[in-house]
Amino acid sequence: MASRYSHILTLIAAILAFVPVMGVDWLLDNYVRVRERVQLQSSLEAISERIETGAYDGIASLRKILADSPSLCTPTFIANVHQEIQRSLYLKQVVVENADGVQYCDAFGMQVSYSPLSESLAIPGHTETLAVGALAGLETPVLKVTQAFGSTRLVSAIVPIISANRSGLLSRFKPTAMVRITLTNGTPVLVAGDTSAFDRGETDFIASSVFAGELPIRIEAAVPFAMVRADYTDLDVSFTIIACIMSGAFLVLALQYVRRSKLPAFDLERAIAAGELKPYYQPVINLKTGKLAGCEMLCRWEKRNGDVVMPGQFIEYAEITGLAIPMTLGLMQQVRNDLADLCLEMPDMKVSINLFEGHFRDTTIVEDVQAIFGGSTVSFRQLVFEITERTPIGNSASAHTVIAGFHALGVRLAMDDVGTGHSNLAYMQTLGVDVIKIDRVFVDMIKSDTQAVPVLDGLIAMCRDLGTEIVAEGVETEAQALYLRSRGVVMAQGFLFAPALKVGAFKELARALNGGPRAIPLAAAAAESAITADAAA
Repeated sequence: MASRYSHILTLIAAILAFVPVMGVDWLLDNYVRVRERVQLQSSLEAISERIETGAYDGIASLRKILADSPSLCTPTFIANVHQEIQRSLYLKQVVVENADGVQYCDAFGMQVSYSPLSESLAIPGHTETLAVGALAGLETPVLKVTQAFGSTRLVSAIVPIISANRSGLLSRFKPTAMVRITLTNGTPVLVAGDTSAFDRGETDFIASSVFAGELPIRIEAAVPFAMVRADYTDLDVSFTIIACIMSGAFLVLALQYVRRSKLPAFDLERAIAAGELKPYYQPVINLKTGKLAGCEMLCRWEKRNGDVVMPGQFIEYAEITGLAIPMTLGLMQQVRNDLADLCLEMPDMKVSINLFEGHFRDTTIVEDVQAIFGGSTVSFRQLVFEITERTPIGNSASAHTVIAGFHALGVRLAMDDVGTGHSNLAYMQTLGVDVIKIDRVFVDMIKSDTQAVPVLDGLIAMCRDLGTEIVAEGVETEAQALYLRSRGVVMAQGFLFAPALKVGAFKELARALNGGPRAIPLAAAAAESAITADAAA
């Protein structure tokens, strides 16, 4: 295997030595794509921030008006509305109406000409609803933020979705760009530029998309690659000259390096393409009922010669080389196929899948999850994506966009290896974590005669303060299970119940445990049977 990598490196060096222009073009193309995508993402985030600011300003204005007004459509109510319109940069109109759209009053004593363009959608964490419509006198659509008042009346604040017209919106981007704003249910809101070529896929585009925070709004933009590539002609010429000079030296150095070094014997890219990366499933058990509550998907490399490679030997390599993303997508597809029937039989079962920091730098992961699990019997609410604490994902806009996108789908997020890495209370609150997994290092502190483990008890208390669900990892003894259960920790996984199992053994265990009430010892016995079956397979 090492010799194969040596040959590949030699071939790469030869190509760079004899075809420098091809190498330069490839490098420059990728540089242009990365740089222009960053600029595109920055412009989209500015639009997203404007939409969020307008929407939440409308919510704040609406709440203040209702808090200061004992009743609707009175002089006091109208005065409060005028005061908020003068204060706000975004609020254009306030309307009181019934559920059938019959208007009682508005800010200016006139019939408001509003045409709905979408149904009302919920805003996560708010009692108000959000809809999109057209307001007479404005070229671009508006957001209609509505709050129920009593049982018969609705009070709505109307704010423009953007401050500019379509031409002004496009001014943020390169010529021939297109921008499209839609609701997360697919309802179109605003389109600027020609989207036909992008939708047909006839031209190579640089594209990006963001969600407007927790609002059910998505903004996407695209620009033809050829248009932006033409701006880098001078760099192309300069890099070609440099490559011609340096490629000969590079070839010599590469050949010397190949002779003297021992390259890692990895063939991971081929293994991913060949489907040798397999999902194994470690059960998560409810300590109160002994039933199966879900599982964590763990990866194993099953080589053609029958050897099974544990993930610790190749995961870091996959992350460094960028292979972790296609590897994860391939595993997700296998999970969908493996657990389709079981998820349908057990709608409350949760399936945890590990992501790494690189997934949160690429917002397309949300679209990939939609494409893989959308329409399948594995529902989004059954999915839990685990973020490892050992490598922090940071506080970037793209990370928050990915997290908001997952939450918009109904997917939950878990923080793995809590207590062993970089996270703290504020970090986890900022990310919006739903589940916290306590690392086995702390569970191992529980012995048969242990009365208290202050560090573990402190972690459990922290999780309760955050209002998150707790899952304990690495539970290997009954004493550990009983201690955790006595501290209110209900979910656990570990060798006490079962190791990571192949899909057949896992399904057998799941159906055995959830066929009726089970105690923890019976869960262990069922696990032993499943392990035996797995070994036989």
